[in-house]
Amino acid sequence: MWVEGWGDLPGQLVVVSGPSGSGKSSVVRAALESRRLNAQLSVSATTRERRAGEEHGVDYHFMTFADFREQQGRQGFLEFAEYNANLYGTPAQPVYQALQAGQSVILEIEVQGALQVRDTAPTAFFLFIKAPSFRTLEARLRGRGTETGPSILQRLKTARAELAEAHWYDHVLVNDDFDPCVLDFIRVLKENGCGG
Repeated sequence: MWVEGWGDLPGQLVVVSGPSGSGKSSVVRAALESRRLNAQLSVSATTRERRAGEEHGVDYHFMTFADFREQQGRQGFLEFAEYNANLYGTPAQPVYQALQAGQSVILEIEVQGALQVRDTAPTAFFLFIKAPSFRTLEARLRGRGTETGPSILQRLKTARAELAEAHWYDHVLVNDDFDPCVLDFIRVLKENGCGG
């Protein structure tokens, strides 16, 4: 259960969002691997199928719909959202424990979930990552080769809605050139409480 008074905790909560294909996961992982940030990535729970190479407890906590709903009923998630017919959520207790220990925590979540965190945790830092153009975003999604045409179209439809919400985030990064984007990501987070 999420503990009230989390705003007094020494760690900084960071929320990172962006459309599928924006490269947000790659940027976040590269920044954390640089060890220049005092931050860790929260591992989300999901009901979607595991992709090739993904590890339970590392990439996601893979759950059944029933288990997810049970955890949700016990207020075990800081936020949760439905995305492309699957459920995603941030287990609350590990986030609280890390913040309490002075570690900053990055939540890489969808806009729906970010809006919930904004209501619950207004002192969190919100960062949005996007591709330089919608055409680039579409090319990246198609280039991954992991999804069917209808799934890609649904992701593009969702991306349009997500991009319309970028204005309320504290900072927006354009992932045009990957390495400079990672450096900008590190700089912005260090300026906002996640120094190494």
